Amino acid sequence: MNDTDGQPASSTPQGGKLTRWLVVGGLCAMLVAASVLGYLGWTSTDTSVPASGYVALVLGVVFSLVVGVGLMALVFYSSRKGYDEPAVLIEEPESEPDDGQARSR
Repeated sequence: MNDTDGQPASSTPQGGKLTRWLVVGGLCAMLVAASVLGYLGWTSTDTSVPASGYVALVLGVVFSLVVGVGLMALVFYSSRKGYDEPAVLIEEPESEPDDGQARSR
């Protein structure tokens, strides 16, 4: 559908912008709430974390990132090499009867 000035009509309804802003606002509110809860959880106790705890935390984060990056690299590699294509059945050609069987009849 075209408008009268020759420009194509927008495919989103009139409420599309309002919906988009409501979704963005809701996600920002959840980010703020998660940040506040994280801060309160971090500072609500008087227990100190030993250095080995921080080392374990850093090693866990690094290991998780290495595994995530490695798996994504494998996904991209297999996609580019064609390993993700659907399986195709390749039928064997029909074999002709042996010459020995044809002569015996």
